[in-house]
Amino acid sequence: MSLKLLLLISLLLQCVTSSMVEVEEAYLKWVKQIGSFNHSLFQKPTNKFDPCLTIQVSKNPRLLGAFTSIQKAVDSIPLVNECRVVISLSAGIYREKVEIPKTMAYITLEGDSVENTIIEWDDTADRLGQSGKPLGTFGSATFAVNSPYFIAKNVTFKNRAPSPPSGALGKQAVALRISADTAAFISCNFIGTQDTLYDHIGRHYFENCYIEGSVDFIFGNGLSLYRDCHLHATSNKCGALTAQKRENMLQETGFSFVNSKVTGSGALYLGRAWGTFSRVVFAYTYMDNIINPRGWYDWGDKNRDMTVFYGQYKCMGPGAEYGGRVSWSRELTPQEAQPFITLDFINGYEWLPNL
Repeated sequence: MSLKLLLLISLLLQCVTSSMVEVEEAYLKWVKQIGSFNHSLFQKPTNKFDPCLTIQVSKNPRLLGAFTSIQKAVDSIPLVNECRVVISLSAGIYREKVEIPKTMAYITLEGDSVENTIIEWDDTADRLGQSGKPLGTFGSATFAVNSPYFIAKNVTFKNRAPSPPSGALGKQAVALRISADTAAFISCNFIGTQDTLYDHIGRHYFENCYIEGSVDFIFGNGLSLYRDCHLHATSNKCGALTAQKRENMLQETGFSFVNSKVTGSGALYLGRAWGTFSRVVFAYTYMDNIINPRGWYDWGDKNRDMTVFYGQYKCMGPGAEYGGRVSWSRELTPQEAQPFITLDFINGYEWLPNL
């Protein structure tokens, strides 16, 4: 081997080693930063709370000035909306699919009461859409939000598709899909069976909400805090509460459930590792005896046992017993739990009003 070739190989090895050191240093810097939960990958939120317009929606066609359709009310808003618009829903069952486009920020949807204000549809993933192709899970949503700073209060979102038989394909039926940053849901119900709540992307806050389903009924890759929520399983056999899809170490996503309760039927996993780096934490949460003692499922991929982050902290009830849990889940220390149990988890002090 010539001297020039040896020198070239030596130079290349030095470059590779230098690059690896730089990558490692950058990674360690990121770990230190991410440990503080500052969420630097998200833009700094600039929410607006004072309404500039209120739109009435009612099932009563005689109510002067009111829309009878939620989608028509949404369509009346400027395509590029720059102020808080309140859509006030009178009591009633609104049977329609609704979608809010990504440019319509700052919308508040407020129902008369969560028991009497219901938005429902019955699409499933295998149903054909207008294009002649299946809707897919994404398109099956009864209510879809694509715009930031959305708020919903006192509304029930429902997908009426029947519970699918075990092993059926294409029966995902989403009640609500949230595909935008900085959204809040207060005292809302989400009713469905398979894939009820698509917590797709962005930072989200759920407070005093009721969420019902059978398999993966809270799923997606959002960064979300669920506080004082009731999670109710309706499976007759084996089901799963969450399917969080964090796919790599750099993604600042995960679900945290605080001061909540889990009830229902069937044998329920707390979560399935949809994403390789799936992250879910339950803290101060009551768990009924429906919880599978193992607690978590790795989606049939043993490699995920080393990359997921699944934890409990001071949970209670017959289903919270930690002794039978899989070895790759965690009983968190106070220090480990702290980043997950306050609004800091979603930078909520920056963008949440006093709701």
